[in-house]
Amino acid sequence: MSKGFSGPVSVFHDRRLPETATPAGYAALINAYALEAPVPRTLSAIGTKHRIINDSGWRIYTPRHAPEASLEGHLTFALKNEGLDLAVLKRLFLAVKPGDIAELVRQKPTGVYTRRVWFLYEWLLGNELKVSIEDKVTYVDAVDTDMQFAGPGQNSARHRVRNNMPGTRDFCPMVFKTAALEEFIALDLEERARVVVSEVPKDLLARTAAFLLLKDSKSSYVIEGEMPPQDRIQRWGRAIGEAGRTQLDDQELLRLQRIVIGDERFVKLGYRGQGGFVGEHDRDTQRPIPDHISARHEDLDFLIKGLIEFDHAAANDIDPVIAASILAFGFVYIHPFEDGNGRIHRYLMHHVLARRGFNPAGVHFPVSAAILDKIDEYQNVLESYSSRLLPLVKWEATQNGNVKVLNDTGDFYRFFDATPHAEFLYSCVRQTIEHDLPNETQYLQNFDKFRTGVEGLVDMPERTLNNLLGFLRQNGGRLSKRAIENEFAALTAEEISSIEALYSTAFGQDGDTPE
Repeated sequence: MSKGFSGPVSVFHDRRLPETATPAGYAALINAYALEAPVPRTLSAIGTKHRIINDSGWRIYTPRHAPEASLEGHLTFALKNEGLDLAVLKRLFLAVKPGDIAELVRQKPTGVYTRRVWFLYEWLLGNELKVSIEDKVTYVDAVDTDMQFAGPGQNSARHRVRNNMPGTRDFCPMVFKTAALEEFIALDLEERARVVVSEVPKDLLARTAAFLLLKDSKSSYVIEGEMPPQDRIQRWGRAIGEAGRTQLDDQELLRLQRIVIGDERFVKLGYRGQGGFVGEHDRDTQRPIPDHISARHEDLDFLIKGLIEFDHAAANDIDPVIAASILAFGFVYIHPFEDGNGRIHRYLMHHVLARRGFNPAGVHFPVSAAILDKIDEYQNVLESYSSRLLPLVKWEATQNGNVKVLNDTGDFYRFFDATPHAEFLYSCVRQTIEHDLPNETQYLQNFDKFRTGVEGLVDMPERTLNNLLGFLRQNGGRLSKRAIENEFAALTAEEISSIEALYSTAFGQDGDTPE
């Protein structure tokens, strides 16, 4: 099949180029074959200057990088320079005739990129081409591990390709090896956490772990704009504390939803039997105004199956934080339930980290609390894909104010670029290990010091002691006149002075943790 590939342009799919240039690789293929797939975060083009320019989501290559204006030329350019974008590749392979791909293989049966194209075609579509390879050439990786994270690899003798895809054709988001991720991995946060924990007495560690669980559970509800009663927060905290003990399956996901929802009178539990979206309704017409449209309910079977298979197999050979990002953000984009998706999405981060032994035994990092601290960044990360996905979803409003998806969108939920999500989660995990865990431990040590001192002055129930500490923290280490005249009127002036001095010694002048 011959196609007319674009010449120089200044705008591509509403995205301005930093200079007039000719689309290459995935950009050229999307344009030439009118592919309906989320446009990659970074696109390539061929410019006129003799230097590579990276700007505004574009990489402008020099004239010497220009590929041949053909299917093979741009496919090879994409695999060589842009990594795997499985959603674009799948739509491309559906758009071309099988004979076009078979002919590429016949022309260059031992070519490194040809064999990868051949393997990817059959892997993505589940169809075999009528071609074979006679020469015993060296195996080549399906995923270029210099560019993207991959699975362990299993030889496909038919293609002489090592299948190191990180997932299955039902669910296989990809993550690029960015400088930020390489830097996070080099920090060896798993070992840092063990060092921090090893220096904490066991009784103090148990109290720290309990507080962090409660903090994470409460933060996860706050992210959803909810303020549930304490018993629901504690129940969800207990569930987080058990994360990683059970392999993921349908029953486990349904169990988690029941715990999250609690009152099921107004929420239908189980997987959705209709469409779903995240967003608002028009105040007058009640027409949906989606920010994100969930996967079609007809696609949930294979998508959930893919998630579960990823958790059981491929995730075991990928960096734990990156695996947690892929699984958790994949789940939240799919949005399989009517309610509870966000909290289960964050639970899955705990699940992978605990199952892989990333966090020390008995300790779950308060990832949701870190996310709450970075809530704007979190929303931007979620929208980094939703904003590119939404224009491709054709939908109509239903009578009950929901959405009905009219086109085939399944590929958009199983294949996406999870790089921003992995970078974000790693930043949250780093915060919990380097700040939240040691800070909470230090706080409890300071509290014990303060409590011991107060108990040496006056007998005081735990609840009253906590109330006293709250007043001191609110007022910079001093008891306010109102507190002295009301809640703590029984204290003498000398006792008040001594208590304020104890607070300053334990927590610092303004309640800060001493260095």
